[in-house]
Amino acid sequence: MGNAVETWRLAIGEADAGAERVAERVAGLTEHELRAPSALPGWTRGHVATHIARNADSLWNLLEWARTGTVIPQYPSFESRVADIEAGAVRSARELADDVRATAARFAEQVRTMPDEAWNAPVAAMAGWKHPAWYTVLRRWHEVEAHHTDLAAGYGPADWPEPYVRWALTSTLTDLAALPAGQWGELAGYRITATDSGESAGLGWTAGGPEASGSGRALLGWLSGRSDGAGVTLRPDGPVPVPPPWPHRPSGF
Repeated sequence: MGNAVETWRLAIGEADAGAERVAERVAGLTEHELRAPSALPGWTRGHVATHIARNADSLWNLLEWARTGTVIPQYPSFESRVADIEAGAVRSARELADDVRATAARFAEQVRTMPDEAWNAPVAAMAGWKHPAWYTVLRRWHEVEAHHTDLAAGYGPADWPEPYVRWALTSTLTDLAALPAGQWGELAGYRITATDSGESAGLGWTAGGPEASGSGRALLGWLSGRSDGAGVTLRPDGPVPVPPPWPHRPSGF
């Protein structure tokens, strides 16, 4: 696993800290603010907070699958996932914050007690694609940081920790470039370049074709759908393209 091991071992500590930031923010919201719309269509902030907690439980399930060898789906069904989020969304700020903290701690304990031989065991996301168990920790890192932004409560891409931006931009560019060309949408034909790191991805780009550039943070905010493209420079000028749904199916396993 090489560098992947180092990355996910860093990620669990970062995800722990990120979940605590979410809990603190949720605990400070008023009843009115909790019931107000989040950045996700059809969801209040209470929905987003509940999803962050239920996500920890769902990824715990995948690690238990890897640990025991017994197939345990991420969620029993799509319908049960929706029902659990709806049921939890109406709770108080204290109940929601406590849920985020408790489920994050349970997931972290599962990570820290996993036997080494289980980390390469294949498990499956709800969407059906398979990945080694260690990638579950990185998926959790995405969930905590992206959905904290989705609370629309004062935390955005500018607040993402630098280690998250570095890892998430690299994986986003790699996985985006690996998508079938038909899934690039408005980004087809572009080259995307981070001006601070030099990382780039060519999405069917040829010399003289359109380019998008910006800091890694600006690019990640845009490509993840968490910004409108602020800080992204296009050549030639024009409307900022709408990126495909994120996160992308991981490549390279």
